[in-house]
Amino acid sequence: MKAIHSSQEALFRLNGVPPLGTAVSLALQHLVAMMVGCVTPAIIIGNAIGLSQSDQVFLIQASLVMSAVSTLLQLYPIAGRFGSGLPVIMGVSFAYVPSMQAVASSGEGISAIAGAMIVGGVVAILVGLFVKYIRPLFPPVITGTVVFTIGLSLYPTAINYMAGGTGNTYESVSASGLSLSLVYGSWQNWLMAALTLAVVMALNHYAKGLCKLASILIGMAVGYVISMAFGMVSFTDVAEAAWFSVPRFLHFGVTFEPASCIAIGLLFAINSIQAIGDFTATTIGGLNREPTTRELQGGIVCYGVTNILAALFGGLPTATYSQNVGIVATNKVVNRIVFAITGGFLLLAGISPKFAAVLTTIPQCVLGGATVTVFSTIAMTGMKLIASQHFSARNTTIVGLSAALGVGVSQASSALSQFPEEVTMIFGKSPVVIATIMAVLLNLILPREEKNAA
Repeated sequence: MKAIHSSQEALFRLNGVPPLGTAVSLALQHLVAMMVGCVTPAIIIGNAIGLSQSDQVFLIQASLVMSAVSTLLQLYPIAGRFGSGLPVIMGVSFAYVPSMQAVASSGEGISAIAGAMIVGGVVAILVGLFVKYIRPLFPPVITGTVVFTIGLSLYPTAINYMAGGTGNTYESVSASGLSLSLVYGSWQNWLMAALTLAVVMALNHYAKGLCKLASILIGMAVGYVISMAFGMVSFTDVAEAAWFSVPRFLHFGVTFEPASCIAIGLLFAINSIQAIGDFTATTIGGLNREPTTRELQGGIVCYGVTNILAALFGGLPTATYSQNVGIVATNKVVNRIVFAITGGFLLLAGISPKFAAVLTTIPQCVLGGATVTVFSTIAMTGMKLIASQHFSARNTTIVGLSAALGVGVSQASSALSQFPEEVTMIFGKSPVVIATIMAVLLNLILPREEKNAA
C-alpha cells in the first residue's frame, strides 16, 4: 500500500513514476484539450494556399510530429539548458494564422512561411538569451493588446468557414439520395456550423470533467457525423493515404521573403514573451513557485530552435498551449511522464498520413462552428491580461488606439495601395504588426500615471 501511495504522489512531482493507467488517462486529457487547436491552423493555411490533398496531409503530419518533438525537448532539456524542464505542451499556434494567411494571400507558399519561421526562430533565441532585459518592454498591457488583436483578426476566418469557405462550392448527394448544391453561404453550411457550435456551447457550460474539457472535439465529431448525411464528407483520399510515413526534410523548400520575415519574426518576439506567462502560470499553479531564469532562458531558446527545425521539416510555428497550462493549475499534476505520454500520442498521430487524411475531410462549416469559440477565447484572454493592469486612461489609450489602427488598416484593403508591395505585406495584411508596434511605442511615449498615495 505504501508503494502505491508513493506512486500516486509522484503525479504531483516533476520526477517519479506514476501509475501507468492514471498517467495515460491524464495524458489523454491534455491531448483532447489541444488536438483541435494543433491541427486546425494547418488545415486553414493549407486551404488558404491551395495545397494539394497530399501536401495538406503532409502539412498536418509534419505539424503534429514537430509539436511532439518540441514538447519532449521542453520536458527533458539537453545538457540541462536546452529546454525549460517544465510540464508544458507545445503545439501549432493560432497566433501566427493571420500573418500566415497574409503570406498566402500574397501568392507565397509554405516555403516563404518556412523562411520566416527560421528568422523568427533566431529572434526567439535572442529573446531567450536576453530575456532579462527585453521583458520590461512587454508588460501585460502590451501582450494583452496583441493577443486581443489576434483574436479579433481571426473572427472573419471563423465566419468564412461557417459559411462553407470561399469558393468551396460543390454538388453532393445525401444519404437519402437528395442532390444538394452546397454553395458558399448556403443554409446547409450554416446549419452544420450552428449545430456544431450549439453542441460545443452546451458541453462547455453544462457538462463536467472530460466532456467539458473535450467540448470542441466532441462538437466537431457530432457535426462531422451529421454532415455525412448531407454528403459533405468524402473518404476517397483517405483510402489512398499511407498508414505510416515520416516528415521529409525541406519538402516545401525554404525561401526568404523580407516582408514575410519581418511580419512573422515580430510575432516570434511577442510569443517568446507570452511563453514567459505560460511558464510562470505553470510553475505557480503546479509547483507553487516562480520559474527560474535558467528555466525561462532554456524554454525560450528551445522554442526558437525547435521552430527552426519545424520549418526545415515542413511544419508550422509552435508555441506553449495555455489550455494545458490551465489543466495543470486545476489538477496540480506536473509529472513529466504524463506530458511525455501526451507527446508520444502526438508523435504517433503525426507519423500516420491516414490519420491526417481523415482530418482533411472535416467540412469547413463544421470547423468554423467549432473554432469560433476558440477565437473568442483568444480575444478574451487578451482582455483579461489588459484588465489585470487596470483600465486607466493611459492603458485604454494604448489598447484602443493600437487595436483600432491594426484592425482598421487591415480591414481597409486599399488603405496602403500607394505604398510599395512590401509595406502592404508587412503592415496591411495582418493587424497584429501595427497593433504590436503601436502598443510598444505608446507604452514608451505616454507619461505614466502617478499612483495615488495610500
